[in-house]
Amino acid sequence: MKNEFKKGFYFKTYEAPFQSPFEKLFGIFKELITHTSGDFDEAIDWLRELDKEYKLTDENYTIDDFIEDLKKKGYIKDEAKPDGTAGFGITAKTERAIRQQALDQIFGNLKRAGNGNHKTKHAGNGDEHTGEFRGFNFGDGLERISLTESLRNAQINNGVESFMLTENDLVVEETQFKAQMSTVLMIDISHSMILYGEDRITPAKKVAMALAELITTRYPKDTLDILVFGNDAWTIPIKDLPYLQVGPYHTNTVAGLQLAMDILRRKRNTNKQIFMITDGKPSCVRERDGSYYMNSNGLDEYIVDKCYTQAQQARKLHIPITTFMIARDPYLQRFVNQFTEANQGKAFYTGLKGLGEMIFEDYETNRKKRVK
Repeated sequence: MKNEFKKGFYFKTYEAPFQSPFEKLFGIFKELITHTSGDFDEAIDWLRELDKEYKLTDENYTIDDFIEDLKKKGYIKDEAKPDGTAGFGITAKTERAIRQQALDQIFGNLKRAGNGNHKTKHAGNGDEHTGEFRGFNFGDGLERISLTESLRNAQINNGVESFMLTENDLVVEETQFKAQMSTVLMIDISHSMILYGEDRITPAKKVAMALAELITTRYPKDTLDILVFGNDAWTIPIKDLPYLQVGPYHTNTVAGLQLAMDILRRKRNTNKQIFMITDGKPSCVRERDGSYYMNSNGLDEYIVDKCYTQAQQARKLHIPITTFMIARDPYLQRFVNQFTEANQGKAFYTGLKGLGEMIFEDYETNRKKRVK
């Protein structure tokens, strides 16, 4: 009897991919070490509590075995505690693993654009092939000649028996320049980022780690600078992101924007942008004499006007600002709307859950634009 093949769906019970005891605990540990801002002891204490509740280990592999494996694999190192006693600290290998996990969590399920760096609309003497051909012109590099297409033309024009290759047969493939993008990511670390029973700083720094890993692995020609702003603003290296904490600060948005623009002025790239993650209103500026003017009650007109001035300055420098506003207070949204209008940038009003997806999609979209 003739076999018949039928198309359809086959359903079976889900089977989780195999994970060793170490891999299972390591995934949880990376999440905990992010929440504890790099505090190894606190992360292990949390892990032990989770183990008691969910039976993560057994007599064959304990939390102590896991700690020993972390040390053997180079994820932790001996480190003196502030009080002088012996302890452990995470290594650069762990910092990289945390960034990779953040990348997988936030961007892993999103539809991504094609491989390669940012493509401009300008064809010419570039470094990415377009698949379009034209005749050879004097001055074109020999390396740009498409041998296959040129030989094909020679065969068509001159025949096989009297085969010859002439200049008229030569064609070159058009290429496109890959423009580079310079991004400054501003993260609000004012005290309000942990107020009202909501941890806002951990999702913000996870997004920063994911973006940093995305750029360094997928767009190595791009640059990413990360700065934090409270009463003042300062840059932090990517490796310090897991340790980022909120301080007892007001929100000096002006200082953050000034520093961001100073950084981007020094970049040679044409494409520049600022991403700002914040949940609160600007409440602080630093005066010329070094003193601070602070006002947390509502929107202070003096502070707000200085923010608008910085937005306009960035616009003159062709630096768009994209604001990711976590808070949803109507009066703060009105401020962000006016701030965005002054810069002609963009604003997203998002909860913490969709923050990573929005930043990823906006980064990819902005890379397809070329700022003149």
